[in-house]
Amino acid sequence: MELVRTLFCKYDGTPHRLLESINLGEDDHGLWVGSLPGSRAQRADGTWVTIDHHRVRLYPRGQWWSALFNDEPHLTRIYCDITMPPVFGVDSVTAVDLDLDVRLLRDGTIKVMDEDEFLTHQKLYNYPPQVIATAEATCAWVVANIATSEPFTTTYQTYLDKLRALGGL
Repeated sequence: MELVRTLFCKYDGTPHRLLESINLGEDDHGLWVGSLPGSRAQRADGTWVTIDHHRVRLYPRGQWWSALFNDEPHLTRIYCDITMPPVFGVDSVTAVDLDLDVRLLRDGTIKVMDEDEFLTHQKLYNYPPQVIATAEATCAWVVANIATSEPFTTTYQTYLDKLRALGGL
């Protein structure tokens, strides 16, 4: 298994989330990585959390978002982070988290999250107007597409199946 170090940072460069993920391959949508149950991730405060379900993440090249696809029975089917375009290194991906998130719940509900944090961080980190405008436009695009368009509707299932097979299921 080839691992990919995935790091989300805040706009000032401070680490937000760190995880070693399994490289599941790349397609027209971007780089797909996965986490098996029992994998560990580090939060910004340095604490570690254990992942309790299969999940895959897509890092699309040149896009201002990244999507996490959770296996059942997790209540959130897709959790989409609004980020600056990811930077791909040798066995690594780094993305700047811009606070806004979009959740698609299993019941079809779509929620925009952390709008208050986005407003606070605009001032704290001095987001340029173009970053603010692009983050807001990207968030609106994700809301409009997360339940009806690829790669959100079926493409991820191939990678989730591949991850499950690696986990012996």
